[in-house]
Amino acid sequence: MRLLWAPIALLLAVGGGVFAQDERPSSLTPDQEEALSGSSESFEFQAEVNRLMDIIINSLYKNKDIFLRELISNGSDALDKIRFLAVSDEEALASKKELEINISFDKDARTLTITDSGVGMTKADLVANLGTVAKSGTTNFVEAMSGGGGDLSLIGQFGVGFYSVYLVADKVRVASKNNADEQYIWESTADSSFTIAKDPRGDTLGRGTEITLYLKEDAGEFLDQDRLDELIKRYSEFITFPISLYKSKTETVEVPDDDDDEEEAVDDEEENDDDEDDLEVEDDEDDEDDEEVKTETVTTWAWERVNTQAAIWSRDSKEVEENEYKDFYKSISKDFRDPATWIHFRAEGEVEFKSILYIPSEAPYDMYDNYYQKSAQLRLYVRKVLITDEFEDLVPRYLNFLRGVVDSDDLPLNVSRETLQQHKVLKVMGKKLVRKALEMLRKLASSKEEDDDESDAEKDEEDDDEDKDEDPYIKFWRAFGKNIKLGIIEDAPNRSKLQKLLRFKSNKSGEGFVSLEEYVERMPDWQKSIYYISGESVEGVENSPFLEKLKKKDLEVLYLVDPIDEYAIQHVTEYDGKKLQSVTKEGLSFGDSSEKIEKRRLDVYKETYQPLTSYLKKLYEAKVSKVVVSPRVETTPCILVTSQYGNSANMERIMRSQAFSDPSRSKYMASQKTMEINPRHPLISELNRKVEAEPDSEEVADVAWLLYDTALLQSGFDQDDVDAFAVRMYRTMKGALNLESLELEDEIEVEEEEDEEGEEEEADYEEEVEGGGSDEL
Repeated sequence: MRLLWAPIALLLAVGGGVFAQDERPSSLTPDQEEALSGSSESFEFQAEVNRLMDIIINSLYKNKDIFLRELISNGSDALDKIRFLAVSDEEALASKKELEINISFDKDARTLTITDSGVGMTKADLVANLGTVAKSGTTNFVEAMSGGGGDLSLIGQFGVGFYSVYLVADKVRVASKNNADEQYIWESTADSSFTIAKDPRGDTLGRGTEITLYLKEDAGEFLDQDRLDELIKRYSEFITFPISLYKSKTETVEVPDDDDDEEEAVDDEEENDDDEDDLEVEDDEDDEDDEEVKTETVTTWAWERVNTQAAIWSRDSKEVEENEYKDFYKSISKDFRDPATWIHFRAEGEVEFKSILYIPSEAPYDMYDNYYQKSAQLRLYVRKVLITDEFEDLVPRYLNFLRGVVDSDDLPLNVSRETLQQHKVLKVMGKKLVRKALEMLRKLASSKEEDDDESDAEKDEEDDDEDKDEDPYIKFWRAFGKNIKLGIIEDAPNRSKLQKLLRFKSNKSGEGFVSLEEYVERMPDWQKSIYYISGESVEGVENSPFLEKLKKKDLEVLYLVDPIDEYAIQHVTEYDGKKLQSVTKEGLSFGDSSEKIEKRRLDVYKETYQPLTSYLKKLYEAKVSKVVVSPRVETTPCILVTSQYGNSANMERIMRSQAFSDPSRSKYMASQKTMEINPRHPLISELNRKVEAEPDSEEVADVAWLLYDTALLQSGFDQDDVDAFAVRMYRTMKGALNLESLELEDEIEVEEEEDEEGEEEEADYEEEVEGGGSDEL
């Protein structure tokens, strides 16, 4: 008996029976299909309305405050509709000329009211749009007008945004007036029913819609005018139409004092009497001035427009003034300083959007405290309505210093309009934003060169102080240079563009910085590589023995003194066809005309110092991989270099300093060291003679070890055996001081003197104490 493969057996066991292995369920014949369609009954899906409303209200939206954005967006759509209709119908705006949205609240009644002067709804519209879940009046309007070729950018097209009001309200009342009908009121408590009736107040709106929310107990925050002002500015600050909030303001005003009036009347009578008696009376005006004026606190209510900031990104960049860009940056970033630079552009293609990107002039104090949890503060708008300002995937994390807005009319949003649906669109948009951001930085980096050209042309007319202004890109580099280096590590596709933005200190840059492009321009024709040295500080590397030969040849060396430089430089192997070469690693070559002569001279030195190199390699054992004669040092006896692909001394220091570093792994991350000796140094030549004459001398060994210790420290490494180092140093001091031994000398003997007078005084004192105690008892 054959056993069936388990999944096949499971598929064949259907409905309690088992098909033979070669049998298949029969399909319907065309006649059977026709008979089936002719005899079938139609039913409508049934839904429990209460449950369905609960799902829509509580599952689509994450934040309660979204309801205000949805209602304002609906009001904006209604205003767009009436404005569109007014193009062909001059009487459309006759009932009310103003196109606006007004918001008011009543703390006593716990109501919040949003009123717009838009197109309004008829009784039939109220039933169709508000009474039918997922029925969008905006979608119907767009479909009806699409035949006319109108370009309508309306927001609400899902038909569920209105129901977000039930996140904060128990009951909602909607009064609406359309030009084609009377004013009606729609009311519901989000249950299975709603009511519609003619408004007993008559036509109070003229045209438009008034939505009154009866707030829940836990929604009291939406009765605070500051909170409402904040939400309007956050989500709807750039809505085209004016949004006004009915706000209260407390003022202290002067009030007339009845007692003062009576006193003035009495004073007038006294003056008349004085005139009759011909007496002169001087009024004490100073006393009257010193009297306190009575005041009282008065609360006044008035409409105040909230969305005063214009959406300048929707205008052509040529029409926007510089001050407008600066003011707009301050409004969205809450930064009181002007931005360093900005770029305003419109992207077309697979995704169309408009954007303004800013670079702040200074970095926040906590810029790198939590780098991987911070994202760029870019705001995503859809038709000027804020969708989200929390981006993680839109731009790479190294661009988290960017500020700005992105506005698109055709982004694929989910129903709640809080998140994007398609990651492909997000990636396309992100690539364009990154390209524009790097273009902005490139222009900023070249701005100083353009300014320098202008200053050369007008050199006689400019003041000296203006020439001393700091390069704007260098100011950016001091604040956000680490971000560019992180981009070198993280963003491989844009690495070539980011390399052009790098800046370094060098032995020829003075107080300024040098770019890789400037470095290559200043290179001699025979130089093959870009040289760099890494260290803890500029002061620590500028006097390094590794630079002696390069300074003699007048070569420029880049200083990598930022800890992240060691990681970034691993991803920059070459620039403009020139390889980057560390001067602290083996294999250093220069390529000048004297290289062949130096090579022949080096062969002679190798043979001469063969006894010393063999002796040192045997003495140091595993501490160095080899000892060689090198032409790279000038005045230093010797140095320690690492292998071409190993960690430098600075990198070892950085890795040991990591918070989660493992000391037990230090020996594995340590690079193989090569000792390179200077054949022209007298210490080396003399030590070579000593080794040939006294190879077993302890003194020679100590000098050799001292040579290693000094080279270790000068090359940037830590002393790996401190105890042995201390013993050798003491032994060397012993020889320098001509001591025979380091054994301790005997202690100085001190004679003990008996103090008889002191002992007698102490005995008398004890007797007095004992005698006094007995008297008291």
